[in-house]
Amino acid sequence: MKSPRLKLVKSTEMRPVAAKGRQPNAAYRVREHLTESEMDRLLAALKRKRHGQRDWLIGLLIYRHGLRVSEACDLRWDDVDLNKRTITLRRLKGSNDSRHYLERDELAGLKALQRGYAAQGIRSAYVFVNERAQPFGRMGIARMVERGGEIANLPFPVHVHMLRHSTGYALAAKGMDTRRLQHFLGHASITNTVRYTAMSPEPFKDVWR
Repeated sequence: MKSPRLKLVKSTEMRPVAAKGRQPNAAYRVREHLTESEMDRLLAALKRKRHGQRDWLIGLLIYRHGLRVSEACDLRWDDVDLNKRTITLRRLKGSNDSRHYLERDELAGLKALQRGYAAQGIRSAYVFVNERAQPFGRMGIARMVERGGEIANLPFPVHVHMLRHSTGYALAAKGMDTRRLQHFLGHASITNTVRYTAMSPEPFKDVWR
């Protein structure tokens, strides 16, 4: 027999609280690239680390040649011609391969890295290897750059792909035209390149003179 004081209540659906997760990029930083002076600070910070010569060179080559992190990981010694001062870039994501010239500091850095490997008895087909003489993974380089941004005391968190964006904006600001920049970065479609030249002040230089 049911008690007259007991009442039937509606069932309550308990929904789990969703994890907050990662916020949009705008919540962490005001832009997705570094200025040239910020890049100088980042590279200087990388050079101060335990494996400074190697870490600085990784950051420098990513920036100078607009590399994706996976392209930096895949860079092999047979992609580098020290005598002709060139580097062959095997692009990913359907982008177009190309060959760039190496600047003097890059050339000197690569030669120094090669000598360092020889002194340690490291023989690898890959340009960048970790302490276990294994090719660098994406996360290893990503953490290295993030830590470099912290050491450099940059005003916002840094991620490795910002360096490729920094390449595009820096070259556009120097007056490189869209087609040439497209070829330099290996973009299959020019629509991916326009973002950099659209923000360049170069077309408006001296408009009031």
